[in-house]
Amino acid sequence: MIGPLSALASRSLFAFDPETAHGLSIAALKSGVLPACRLGEDARLVQTIAGIRFPNPLGLAAGYDKNAEVPDAVLKLGFGFTEVGTLTPKPQAGNDKPRIFRLVQDRGVINQLGFNNEGHDAAFARLAARAGRPGIVGVNIGANKDATDRVADYVAGIRRFYALATYFTVNISSPNTPGLRDLQARESLNILLDAVLAARAEEATKHGRSVPVFLKIAPDLTDEGLDDIAAEALSHPLDGLIVSNTTLARDGLKDKAMAGQAGGLSGAPLFTLSTKVLAKVRKRVGPALPIIGVGGVGSARDAMEKICAGADLVQLYSCMVYEGPSLASTIVKGLSALMDRDGVASIRELRDSRLAEWV
Repeated sequence: MIGPLSALASRSLFAFDPETAHGLSIAALKSGVLPACRLGEDARLVQTIAGIRFPNPLGLAAGYDKNAEVPDAVLKLGFGFTEVGTLTPKPQAGNDKPRIFRLVQDRGVINQLGFNNEGHDAAFARLAARAGRPGIVGVNIGANKDATDRVADYVAGIRRFYALATYFTVNISSPNTPGLRDLQARESLNILLDAVLAARAEEATKHGRSVPVFLKIAPDLTDEGLDDIAAEALSHPLDGLIVSNTTLARDGLKDKAMAGQAGGLSGAPLFTLSTKVLAKVRKRVGPALPIIGVGGVGSARDAMEKICAGADLVQLYSCMVYEGPSLASTIVKGLSALMDRDGVASIRELRDSRLAEWV
């Protein structure tokens, strides 16, 4: 039943503006109107990355469940993990509306949201209420737009959610908070990682466990910028990278009117750029550091290509706008089918197999 319901839900939501449609989809997940997808675990898709056992390599990226309202409902759609946020210490409204734009011809989305969220306290209460339940829930942390000390905002996120997060994502790559991407510069990044990872070490001592920390980067970095990020990632006890956030590029778009909108572009148009950057990063950091590949994943083949280009795990979000909530289960089943076809014993075998082509 989830297939027809998914298609119907997607068509119905397109009658609303994108932000209203997003709110309705959250409400639908809260209500339980969408049935759970009962996927049997395929041992070939199971991996342990950064000390976490992932039942399959597909996750929902941050940006959908900004306020940690529906992590368990998301996991029931077939995702192996989900990521809430981006969460800032104080609530903030974000940028002026309208601020989400569909590029239907391109199967893309431009957003200029600006970390709109209800803040740490609201998300903490929701995550605390689900404490003890199974499922991998990452917490994506950011800084308030008006923060006088952005590094302190990230440290506050580590401390606030340490007992509840399966992993953390340090998001310094959104294009919609002025100056945020400056934290990707080498000196600034060194200061940020020193502070965040020192806070993690202190919390690990208190809680008796070390929560992995990933760094999420932009796809618009120069080769020199990628060199700097790789060097800093390897010189710190960072657990992995997420490649990548949305892009400011507008190359090859069919929807010329919408292409003029400011903000970050995601969805299908981001696939090639983000995968090239993923491969470049893998080449720079070597085989050991985990990487989550994000950007334009709308099919099992897309997910597999990310893995072949160097990703250990894969996330999606924007393509679900067009494909509906059954996309996760369709991709996970498709990955199993592709492995059946090619006689692959573990998805781990495929990582980096097309790295050279993408680099």
